[in-house]
Amino acid sequence: MTKKPAEQQSAALVFGGSRGIGAAIARQLADDGFAVGLTYLGNIDKAAAVCESISAAGGRAIALQSDSRDPTAVRAAIETVSKQLGPLDVIVVNAGVLRMNPFHSFPLEDFDLLFSVNVRGVFLAIQASIPFLRDGGRIITIGSNVAVRTGSPEGGVYAMTKAAVAKMVEGLALELAPRGITVNNVQPGPTLTDLTAEFADRIVDKIPLKRLGKPAEIASLVSYLASSDAGFITGASLTIDGGFVL
Repeated sequence: MTKKPAEQQSAALVFGGSRGIGAAIARQLADDGFAVGLTYLGNIDKAAAVCESISAAGGRAIALQSDSRDPTAVRAAIETVSKQLGPLDVIVVNAGVLRMNPFHSFPLEDFDLLFSVNVRGVFLAIQASIPFLRDGGRIITIGSNVAVRTGSPEGGVYAMTKAAVAKMVEGLALELAPRGITVNNVQPGPTLTDLTAEFADRIVDKIPLKRLGKPAEIASLVSYLASSDAGFITGASLTIDGGFVL
């Protein structure tokens, strides 16, 4: 794709864009012609590598350290992207954490962490972005297919957080429709990243297509939702999991 001149570019911001699905989304949006900001929590090397790969392909990208639990840091990231990269048209909220344990033994500190990042963090990112997002923009959350099918007795709390995101999207879609801003939720199933590699063999037989998803496949769906072709889709949770929830 021919990149737009800097003065014609609009910006996309990927919260949690330094690795795995988030990194694939950042690269895809850059290929789509957006100047891309991406946030990371602690691994500056991986974030820098994503930006370097985008720059090498002719795009523009910046990495910003930001804890999704910190409203000041979240707003600062949004302001920086808007000032340095251009008008903000796409927000992708990918940052999240996973903890597994049965309810009866689930540590309270893990419960609080899951909700502070997976629910409160999504809320903070979207709330802070709304004043900066242009009319007709796109908000895309990265949820999980566990909102449809928990699949594990240890995954109930994590599933609750992802179900909360799916409902959050519905309310936001109604609220932002008058501005032409669409709000959608992508629900990946097991996807081949460094986080899933260690237990991939135990999952693959449960997936009708007999393989894990690829980060690039999730990014392609995000790319579509961010495009003008998806302007009539809002409030939707789109599951992409090889048939796992069927």
